[in-house]
Amino acid sequence: MAAGNLNTLIADAARKLETVGIESGGAEAEYILCELLDFDRLHLYLHGPSLIDDALIARFEAIIAKRLTRYPLQYILGVAWFFGRKFIVNEAVMVPTPETELLLDSILRASRRCRSHPVTVLDVGVGSGVLSVSAALENPELAITAVDISDAALGVARQNAERLDAADRITFVQSDLFSALKPGPQFDIIASNPPYIADGEYDGLPLEVKADPRISLLGGPKGMDIINRLIKEAPDYLRRPGYLMFEIGYDQAQDVFAAVQADSLYVDCTLQKDLNDIDRVVICRVES
Repeated sequence: MAAGNLNTLIADAARKLETVGIESGGAEAEYILCELLDFDRLHLYLHGPSLIDDALIARFEAIIAKRLTRYPLQYILGVAWFFGRKFIVNEAVMVPTPETELLLDSILRASRRCRSHPVTVLDVGVGSGVLSVSAALENPELAITAVDISDAALGVARQNAERLDAADRITFVQSDLFSALKPGPQFDIIASNPPYIADGEYDGLPLEVKADPRISLLGGPKGMDIINRLIKEAPDYLRRPGYLMFEIGYDQAQDVFAAVQADSLYVDCTLQKDLNDIDRVVICRVES
């Protein structure tokens, strides 16, 4: 394939993707080819033309055809990037988003303020394992327990932990929040990306988001059902001092602050904004 034909292949795919509302069609087409060739973007343009054959073009076009249905590209390829690492994903888990990297950063910063050795972390709703695995790799001194109600999700998380050499630092438990854990304070940090979308907002979500497991998205009439359980139950499992941190929806900060302030066990509560200046991560602290 000539270099000009590579550019045409990408441009044609981009136009198709953009006709169905995918704004970054060119970038997606390049990314697909990079994944198929196991290249970065520079090597795609340097060496791709000599390696792209009819068989690879057929695979590329099949992926584009599937993506035109607005099915998530991460599910089509079976992988997603998070914090500079490639994770396996499938329909049993949510596609990780850049906003969750803010929660990871909050875990790592809080871990440096904890007194325990090792610092113990509970990841509630582990999903694909991006938080637990990334935290374990960024700070090997952490002892992490990862829970999820879904056995299928735990299978994906274990697979990612094994692939990325973090399995020896993470204990996986099937649990509905804290239900399968022994009672008593045992964690320095409890972190979660809970379902926080209000049930009534589901129909208006982008098709890509609707492909995520509903149990990972919907949090009741106001999106607060699981968040309220976390706020109420977490202090029973936190050491002193300890941190509860979790993601929230764009319009939930006021309700979350009210729930935290109503519980005298929490001494403070702060918010972290994402790159779009939206309230995204809540950090609550308990003291002795």
